[in-house]
Amino acid sequence: MQTIASPSAVSPSAKHPTGLYVLFFTEMWERFSYYGMRAILLLFLIDNVRGGMGLSESEGAAIYGLYTASAYLLSLPGGWIADNLLGQRKSIWYGGIVIMLGHILLAIPGSSTLFYLGLVTVAIGTGLLKPNISSIVGELYPEGGARRDAAFSIFYMGINMGSFLGITIVGYLGQKVGWHYGFGAAAVGMLLGLIIFRLFGQKYLSDFGNVPVKSASTSEGSSQNRSLFFVVGLIGILAVLQLTGVLDLTTAQGLAKGAGIIIALTAVGYFLFILLAGGLTLVEKKRVGVLFVFFLASAIFWAGFEQQGSSLQIFSDRYTDLNFFGWEMPSSWFQNFNPAFILLFSPVLASLWIFLGNRNQNPLPHLKFAVALLLLGLGYLVMVVASKVALTGQLTSPIFLTFTYLFHTLGELCLSPVGLSSFTKLAPKRYMSQLMGIWFVGTSLGNLIAGLFAGGFDEENVRQMPDMFMSVVYFSFGFAALMLLFYKPLKNWLGGVK
Repeated sequence: MQTIASPSAVSPSAKHPTGLYVLFFTEMWERFSYYGMRAILLLFLIDNVRGGMGLSESEGAAIYGLYTASAYLLSLPGGWIADNLLGQRKSIWYGGIVIMLGHILLAIPGSSTLFYLGLVTVAIGTGLLKPNISSIVGELYPEGGARRDAAFSIFYMGINMGSFLGITIVGYLGQKVGWHYGFGAAAVGMLLGLIIFRLFGQKYLSDFGNVPVKSASTSEGSSQNRSLFFVVGLIGILAVLQLTGVLDLTTAQGLAKGAGIIIALTAVGYFLFILLAGGLTLVEKKRVGVLFVFFLASAIFWAGFEQQGSSLQIFSDRYTDLNFFGWEMPSSWFQNFNPAFILLFSPVLASLWIFLGNRNQNPLPHLKFAVALLLLGLGYLVMVVASKVALTGQLTSPIFLTFTYLFHTLGELCLSPVGLSSFTKLAPKRYMSQLMGIWFVGTSLGNLIAGLFAGGFDEENVRQMPDMFMSVVYFSFGFAALMLLFYKPLKNWLGGVK
């Protein structure tokens, strides 16, 4: 390891800079808090025995989807704030503080108002922190290439170490001791991340992320007018849908569906704005076009993948044998298969990309995306079989969920670190953090769909499980086929970027 002095000091053959590991451990503890709390969130919302909220599956899943979607959707304004006002480093610091305060609110029992305020606070802080810490990782590797991909794979290990620890500790405390003890543990995790970032960031991150980029492609007044017009348009669309009875925004499900419309229109509108009024060259426009395809692919992938905290969590809690030698495992621990497999296979994939890159055979990003979608579909084929077993009245073997998580994890490793790296390489410099925010908006849309999907997992709809899981197979396989069909045009639009 070495300390970063300047971008030129980092050669393709050098070891990874120490700054990467500062960001690694900061993100690890932030993900401890996020994934730990998320592991018990839906169970708390639908619990009516141990002091939970006692909501129905449809309402609880809609609130779960709204929260997880908002946490990623707010990455878009979080990126803008970093680019134009605070810089990435301050955005990470203040975002972490807000996250910690949100988890403290969640840990206070007895008030639904404080609980929902805590969810909102955590989502705001996550939106401010999440895109900017990933952007700085990309800035540590100005040379790009397979080494940057490997760095994001290492960074991704930090995410999943935090996830594993969070699900284990917060999940156990929440399900076995008390829900609010779990939420309190999440606050402690974020505090540890803040301490690490504060103590070591200034020394090992040099000047990266200290100064806002401040895009100057349009005047401030013009930009504000467009933003106001866009917001008014979104409100108008939602008002029409409410008045015509298409949506009922007075319910959690209606709000979730409305949020889905907002997220989709926001992402499409932002891409159109950058392409038409962003002052980009032809090469930059083509690369942003590739990023739009990656955004669509990621939204479909996360819509299936993120059901581990919603429909797959309900399946593990109700239809899976949790008994291990007379001890009943917390059902939330099944979510630990994902970070465990990440930690096992992430070094293998990172080494593979470098090995192939040194031989000029590293697969292009869109091929990795297609493989990820195929693996997602395979995981849900396993769940189709598992759900048919559950319909016989038997508790299913944990082997089914184990293989589903294995396929999904391998798909995640082909898509997520590669996507993070691709957005830092392909995004125009002045839109770096904002487009990184758009990457997380794809995750936001996927999370929202996952929450709405889980709303169908009540006792009255149990016989629809195989068909519901099969619908995910069709979507993932279908978009993978499209990406393979347009392999050559996408390759040309990349313009030599790998």
